[in-house]
Amino acid sequence: MGNLLGCVQVDQSTVAIKERFGKFNDVLEPGCHFLPWCIGSQIAGYLTLRLQQLDVRCETKSKDNVFVTVVASIQYRALADKATDAFYKLSNTRSQIQAYVFDVIRASVPKLNLDDVFEQKNQIAKAVEDELEKAMSAYGYEIVQTLIVDIEPDEHVKRAMNEINAAARMRVAANEKAEAEKIVQIKRAEGDAEAKYLAGLGVARQRQAIVDGLRDSVLGFSSNVPGTSAKDVLDMVLITQYFDTMKEIGATSKSSAVFIPHGPGAVSDIAGQIRHGLLQGSTVQQQNLV
Repeated sequence: MGNLLGCVQVDQSTVAIKERFGKFNDVLEPGCHFLPWCIGSQIAGYLTLRLQQLDVRCETKSKDNVFVTVVASIQYRALADKATDAFYKLSNTRSQIQAYVFDVIRASVPKLNLDDVFEQKNQIAKAVEDELEKAMSAYGYEIVQTLIVDIEPDEHVKRAMNEINAAARMRVAANEKAEAEKIVQIKRAEGDAEAKYLAGLGVARQRQAIVDGLRDSVLGFSSNVPGTSAKDVLDMVLITQYFDTMKEIGATSKSSAVFIPHGPGAVSDIAGQIRHGLLQGSTVQQQNLV
């Protein structure tokens, strides 16, 4: 009905291109417009002013001969004051933008190694945006934003990169584990050495106390019982200790079989060894006092 009456409606964020007898006449803004079709006026087409997005997938090769697929998102829109150029100068806007994106990406990525492509994706996006802005402004389009949203190497390359990363992390973990085991072993060795040192001090003090006790006993007995020498007292003490030991071994029900030399000669040998030890202990103590 509107066309029969010569009225047309232009939606918001859209402009209409008006022609008269096939020649450009005017750009119609959003709203209702009178279009006298009887005198050759007609709508040649509509042009949206909304922001549009074009995703471009471009396959190329990096400097280190790795094939990658770069995905770029181009956000663009037509300019209202250049609606005529945007409508008449380009027959396929999206194909034109895609061609420029291919040209810039395939000129930029082959100059970079694969790792640098990931690090410098913002520079690649800026190069694409500058080239598109310079080219598309002549056709009435504005490039709002250019983004490199994805960089996809070959599947085998991605798997190899993940394996390299995993191997590096495992190497670091192995080094840390080895360092921890080294510290544990060092601390264990230090603790063992300290324990042995303290045990040795304890044994030395114990033997010194035994020697001091025997010496005091011998001297006290000799002074209280006239006619006895230190050797007689020491032999008696040793024999007493010897028989006490034998009694303890025999009284223990769970004791194993113990074979020791038994007889007066054995007791004499033990007494001689202890006297020799006492003499050495006394000599060392005198040297320490001096």
